[in-house]
Amino acid sequence: MLRLKFSIVLVFVAVSVLACIKSESKRNEFSIADSKSYEASLFRQNCAICHGQEANGKEMDGKLIPSLRYGDAATKTEEEIYLQIKEGKLPMPAFKNQLTEEEIRRMVKFVRRDLQGKE
Repeated sequence: MLRLKFSIVLVFVAVSVLACIKSESKRNEFSIADSKSYEASLFRQNCAICHGQEANGKEMDGKLIPSLRYGDAATKTEEEIYLQIKEGKLPMPAFKNQLTEEEIRRMVKFVRRDLQGKE
């Protein structure tokens, strides 16, 4: 019985690790530079200057600009990402006057689906 429990736990751990690896690789597979999507174009025009060409974050004026693919950004809900883009949060500016409501919604999906590999 103990062996059965151990085997079940081992299988669960293996499946979890594989799921994480698959998710990580999917998030890193998407190339913004190679994408012809409207959202990728919006990213290149509005976001790449601070978040980097591939949204991996970068240092700017001695401050670390976060990645949108992993880390804190990957823990945010769609609503939190939406508010961050629309209203801004220092040092990030608000984009409510540069992007339409539809463009902001599309960027939220772009971050979640394409950059973070979440469905």
